[in-house]
Amino acid sequence: MKPKKNDKGKARWRLLPLWVLESVVRVLENGAKKYGDFNWELVVSEDRDRYYDALLRHLSAWQRGDKADKDSGLPTMAHIVCCAIFLLWHDLKYKRVAK
Repeated sequence: MKPKKNDKGKARWRLLPLWVLESVVRVLENGAKKYGDFNWELVVSEDRDRYYDALLRHLSAWQRGDKADKDSGLPTMAHIVCCAIFLLWHDLKYKRVAK
């Protein structure tokens, strides 16, 4: 008998290199230490443009060659990803965009 598993059409998480997300988690930990756990949710809910501005500032720094954030010492790209995740969270939670 052939084994069965009803997973057709489900997300293939193995395609995501999870190890690269550790630097994003470090950015989140740094933010939690400075502002408190999940403070970013309050900021994004109130004014999501602030994280869009932050994303663009980090992107500009990265484009100039700044591989590490001057304040945290963490990878600039991890800050960019973090800001993008916050914006995606907002869109998925409040705007009900396609998931």
